Amino acid sequence: MEEPAYDPLRGIRDPGDERVDVALWGTVFLDIIFTGLDSRPTDGTEVMASGMGSCPGGIANLAVATSRLGLRTALSAAFAEDYYGDFCWETLGEEGVRLASSRRYGQWHSPLTVSYAYSGDRSMVTHAHRPPGYADDPVPPPPAARAVIADLGSPEVRDPAGLEWLRGARDQGSLIFADLGWDSTGAWSREMIEPLELCYAFLPNADEAMAYTRTDTPQDALYALADRVPLAVVTNGPHGALAIDSATGEEVSVPSLRVSALDATGSGDVFGAALATGTLAGWRLPDRVAFAALCAGLAVQQFGGSLAAPGWGDIADWWHRVRDGEGRTSYDLAVRRRYGFLEDIVPTVPVGAVHRAQATIARRADVGHHPQA
Repeated sequence: MEEPAYDPLRGIRDPGDERVDVALWGTVFLDIIFTGLDSRPTDGTEVMASGMGSCPGGIANLAVATSRLGLRTALSAAFAEDYYGDFCWETLGEEGVRLASSRRYGQWHSPLTVSYAYSGDRSMVTHAHRPPGYADDPVPPPPAARAVIADLGSPEVRDPAGLEWLRGARDQGSLIFADLGWDSTGAWSREMIEPLELCYAFLPNADEAMAYTRTDTPQDALYALADRVPLAVVTNGPHGALAIDSATGEEVSVPSLRVSALDATGSGDVFGAALATGTLAGWRLPDRVAFAALCAGLAVQQFGGSLAAPGWGDIADWWHRVRDGEGRTSYDLAVRRRYGFLEDIVPTVPVGAVHRAQATIARRADVGHHPQA
C-alpha cells in the first residue's frame, strides 16, 4: 500500500517497521448531511437545506481522520454488499485505510445516518442492525497497533470479544484512546466507564463528562476523570478543550478557533485522531491539545465527518495564512503564539500532501466552495 506523503512518526520508526499505528473496530455508516437550514424540522413541516453531502461515517470518521494525518490505520468493520457499502469500502481504500480485517456481508443493507446541521450543532436519525448470521461469522479484531481509538459504547467494544481485544491491545503496549457517546436512556451508568481501567486517555464532551462523573462543571468533571486515566480531556464546543496529564499534574486549557461552523458532524472524532497523532509523535501536552482543536476547527467548516477531516496539506495552508497574515489583533497574535510549534513541522510537509475531499457520494460533483480558515 502506498504510504502517505507525510509521516509524523518518521522520527520514531525503526527501519523496516511495518507496525500499524492506529487500530479501529466499529460500525461504518453512510452519512447523509444537510446544512444551511433556516430552522429545525418540526412535526408536519418541510425544511429546505441549501447544502448536502454524503460520506462514510461512524467509525469511518476516525479511520479517515487518522489516515489523512499520516498514521497507518487498520479498520475492522462490516460492509454490506449494496451500493452504499461499495461506496464506503472504495472511499476508505482510496483514503489509505487498511481493510484486511474487515468483511463484506450479503442480504444486508448498510447502516445509515441522516444528519442535519443547524445553529452550530447537529441532530441525527440513524437506522442500523448487525448482518444476518453475524454471530456465526463475526468481523475479526484489527491487528496490533501503537494506539487504539475506541468508542466504549459501541456494540463491538461492549461485547466480551471487544473488551478482550482492548485488554489484549493494552497488554501488547497499545495506548487506548477512548470516547463514549451520548446516553439516550439518561441513565449514565457508571458501568459504562468501567473499561477506563484499560485506557490511556478519555475524551468525552463536557455534557457527557459531567453526566458520567455526577459533577456540575467541565472543570470538576476533568478532575474526576483524571483519577481514572493518565490523560483526561474534556471538549467543550466553542469554549475549547481542557486536559490533565495525571502523571505529571500538567493542566492545559485551549480555546477553540473562531471559525464559521458549517457542520459539526464527526468533529469530536477529528479531535481524537489529532490528539492521538500528537501523542504518538511525542509532542508537549499544550501542543497536542491545540493541534486537536485546530483539526476540529478546520473540519467543522466542511460537509461531513470523514471527508471533512483535514490532511497535512490543509494544515500547512492554514498555518501559512495565519503566520503571514496581516491581522494584528490580540486574538491574531495569540493564535500565532499558540501554534508556533507548527513552524518546526510544516516546512517538512511536502508539496502535494493530502488535502481533504468534498463530502459527496458523486465524488466529482461540485457541492459548493466554503472557506477553510
